[in-house]
Amino acid sequence: MEHARAELTLVGMVGIVDPPREEIPGVISTLRKAGIRIFMVTCDFVLTAEAIARECRIISNPSDRVHNVSYLRHGAAAEIPRPGHITSIVISGSELPMLSDHDWDQLCQYDEIVFARTTPEQKLRIVKEFQARENIVGMTGDGVNDAPSLKAADIGIALGSGSDIAIEASDMVLLDKFDGIVEAVEYGRVVFDNLKKTLWPVVTNVVFGLPQILSSFLMIIICCFTDCAAATMLEFEKAESDVLLRPPRRPKNERLVSWRLILQAYGFVGTLQTVCSFAISYWYLQRQGIPFSTLWLGFGATPHGMSSDTYTQRLNEASSIYFVNLVVMQWFNLMAVRTRRLSIFQMPPLFNKKTQNLYLFPAILFALLMTFFGSIFPRSRRL
Repeated sequence: MEHARAELTLVGMVGIVDPPREEIPGVISTLRKAGIRIFMVTCDFVLTAEAIARECRIISNPSDRVHNVSYLRHGAAAEIPRPGHITSIVISGSELPMLSDHDWDQLCQYDEIVFARTTPEQKLRIVKEFQARENIVGMTGDGVNDAPSLKAADIGIALGSGSDIAIEASDMVLLDKFDGIVEAVEYGRVVFDNLKKTLWPVVTNVVFGLPQILSSFLMIIICCFTDCAAATMLEFEKAESDVLLRPPRRPKNERLVSWRLILQAYGFVGTLQTVCSFAISYWYLQRQGIPFSTLWLGFGATPHGMSSDTYTQRLNEASSIYFVNLVVMQWFNLMAVRTRRLSIFQMPPLFNKKTQNLYLFPAILFALLMTFFGSIFPRSRRL
């Protein structure tokens, strides 16, 4: 036996390489710019996993700056967290049982993590440990052993070529390339942003935009036609240029209708529209011989020396003025809420295919026609 081992002749060597997909480094770079941390959870050997992670750009630090479990347990407090400093760690599945809650607290703050030699149970625990620390977890996988963690994650992402069990347990299926994840993140953020934009014109007029000077018919026109048409067209807004450059939102703190939106809609825009509309309406009544002093605490009494029909006619005209002014101001509000972070010059509504929204202008024209219908035609005033 010893003789056989000593006199062997190397005839040839075969190496098998399973390279990462070409789009993976670009996808990881884009997601990282969007504030999303990318971790690897694999069954491969530690050195193999680290080499693949480095090739995919999941790990960007050199080998001497990649931490291990010993550093995590004994030296991590000196370096985690440090703003602007990227921290990396490679940890084996056999080392996970020895981690305490404090160790997991430190581990979940790393920017780049590779979990090697992990079992399906450990994958599931990794997902739950990150979720317990208020992290939104997305999990990708294609095997039967990935199904539990795919099901437990906030969003499970399966490969179209994966097992049926993995596809059934996931929330999203990638049919072709991994850059579909980037598109999903982008469209998700665009939908959330546009939903917020559609609420602005509507929320603005719920209270401050509907004072008693408006007739019930004009209130219906505002709620059901002019505002809703414009708000609906905001759903066709393109993504803002920084949509993939900002960090993910925190669902518990950044809701669709936030205090910031309410304060800006009611406290700023709504108040401004109300004051301007009231001012121009009462200025018109003043010009028609109905001073504000006679209306204050008048409780509907007809001013001295004016017939009831004339007084009603003047109030209807003032109501129309209020209505038209409100609709026109909403046009400017509509252009303002198109971009929640950028200037209108950075995202023009016309002459730029990447940012334009041609649906807005038919909505403005429709609001103008409804304004004429509600203010000019005598029959509409009697509805």
